[in-house]
Amino acid sequence: MKSATIPSLRVEPQLRQAVECSLNSDETLSSFMEQALRDQVNRRKIQNEFIARGLVSRDKAKQNGEYYSTNDVLGYLDSMLANAEKS
Repeated sequence: MKSATIPSLRVEPQLRQAVECSLNSDETLSSFMEQALRDQVNRRKIQNEFIARGLVSRDKAKQNGEYYSTNDVLGYLDSMLANAEKS
């Protein structure tokens, strides 16, 4: 597959210097930027999937009328934590 380019990115000199100072010995500015883009795309994908699951859950709750109070959920989570700490 043919590679593509990303538009140039203008930043303040201080930011560029901070990035260059944080590079690993085997890392280039280009590889750092590529990894940062990949990480952000992945974060957004995960966030969108999380939101989609939440919307499905909301719709399911509306459909079946099954809702839980904050105290019920926190109590359940506390009991899960207590059981995990016992193990």
